[in-house]
Amino acid sequence: MAFTLPPLPYAHDGLEPVIDANTMSFHYDKHHQTYVDNLNKAVETAGVAGQSYEELFAKMSTLPVAVRNNSGGVWNHTFFWNGMAPVGQGGEPSAELVAAIDADLGGMEAFKEAFNNAGLGRFGSGWAWLIVQDGKLKIVSTPNQDNPLMDIAEDKGAPLLVADVWEHAYYLQYQNRRAEFLKAFWTIVNWNKVNELYAAAKA
Repeated sequence: MAFTLPPLPYAHDGLEPVIDANTMSFHYDKHHQTYVDNLNKAVETAGVAGQSYEELFAKMSTLPVAVRNNSGGVWNHTFFWNGMAPVGQGGEPSAELVAAIDADLGGMEAFKEAFNNAGLGRFGSGWAWLIVQDGKLKIVSTPNQDNPLMDIAEDKGAPLLVADVWEHAYYLQYQNRRAEFLKAFWTIVNWNKVNELYAAAKA
């Protein structure tokens, strides 16, 4: 079965003022759709059509770069959209997650600072992630369209939250002000989703 573009969990203007409708339309309708189209071609060419993201990620080191870039491009963007919610609708971190952030990352403010620094420190294009690795929370960054589920990842783990720091994620609205975008990102984090993923990762 071919890969398809998953629906956005909110309207194109649903994340304003942090992400405007113009950026969302460009990012989702154009960039994300292109990754879907190119992924279907890439898996067909590589002879791995019909396989799941999990199956592809587990053997990414053996697959062509087109599969790596486009499967990551589709999966990472879908995860990114689902990790955000309209201002005031994302809930709060669970008591369990807060306790883990305190224990593993030095508290919420230290966590946010380290996460933003992971995004700021990514040269060129990539992603900043919060993952569960060996039962503990960890902040990591991946280049291009890589993610912590791929067998080629430097840091592997279960993703809980991600920020897209490719320029197309913010440039129309923030120009080169990546730090400003990352600061604003915290007002649209979907903590309800992060809590759900954390509970599943710990189960």
